[in-house]
Amino acid sequence: MNRLQNMGFPDKAKLLIIHADDAGLSHSENMATIQVLENGFVNSYSIMVPCPWFYEMALFAKNNPQFDYGIHLTLTCEWENYKFGPVLPISEVPSLVDGNGHFYKNRKDLGKNATPEDVRKELHAQIGKALEFGLRPTHIDSHMYSVGADPAFFKIYKDLGRELNLPVLINEQLMQMVGLQPEEHIEEGDFLIDRTYVGEFKYFETGKLGNFYSDILENLSSGINLILIHPAFDDREMKGVTVNHPNFGSEWRQIDLDFFTNAENRSRLQENNIELITWGAIKKAHDNG
Repeated sequence: MNRLQNMGFPDKAKLLIIHADDAGLSHSENMATIQVLENGFVNSYSIMVPCPWFYEMALFAKNNPQFDYGIHLTLTCEWENYKFGPVLPISEVPSLVDGNGHFYKNRKDLGKNATPEDVRKELHAQIGKALEFGLRPTHIDSHMYSVGADPAFFKIYKDLGRELNLPVLINEQLMQMVGLQPEEHIEEGDFLIDRTYVGEFKYFETGKLGNFYSDILENLSSGINLILIHPAFDDREMKGVTVNHPNFGSEWRQIDLDFFTNAENRSRLQENNIELITWGAIKKAHDNG
């Protein structure tokens, strides 16, 4: 009996989570995320607790428990002119910030400067803030997969999942992307997503990001699959947030919004025998399996 059968799914089931990252980043991101949930075929999202627009999205999450959502643990801020930092006072987690008190722009600087103790404190604080607000997340994931910047951070990430009895996003492709060797850091009992799909700049640059998503739906393999998207509007706010950053910039995010609210694209799920599944359903099946 394979893993899918152990969890109560058919042997060759094509299971898919279509997941919107970065809710809470901006008002534009929030409104687009709500649109893909209510009018599209996205069935999961995650919220960035340290960001200025967290409160708006947290209210939506509380008032709409029918939608599956997680905590998008945040340790980096990649934008040029739009900045944010820890939820804890900087004096408590000084290794997580640059000279201006903001998160580092990339995983390299985070890994070079941050201490595991400060990472642990801040991630606990982010989840604590969400829980105190009344959120009931179905999973935990990581902005820019920055928990992979150091093996010690990755262990903290997995420990948090065990403490909260929540699945955390663990996937071999994402681990390899950030320089973690899966065979060294995946342990017995870890819940794995079989395949994760994230758009690459080459597809955006050549106007083929929609083709990339279409190809995934047309050729999806059996198992548990995840498409990570970042919906937002290509408006003045997001142009300001993503200035000089076309990779996952405002134009890219508008394409994500448009593709995953398109009825013709939604019909490809049924045409290709794809079953949308939530983190909550996976956890329940995994616990019972």
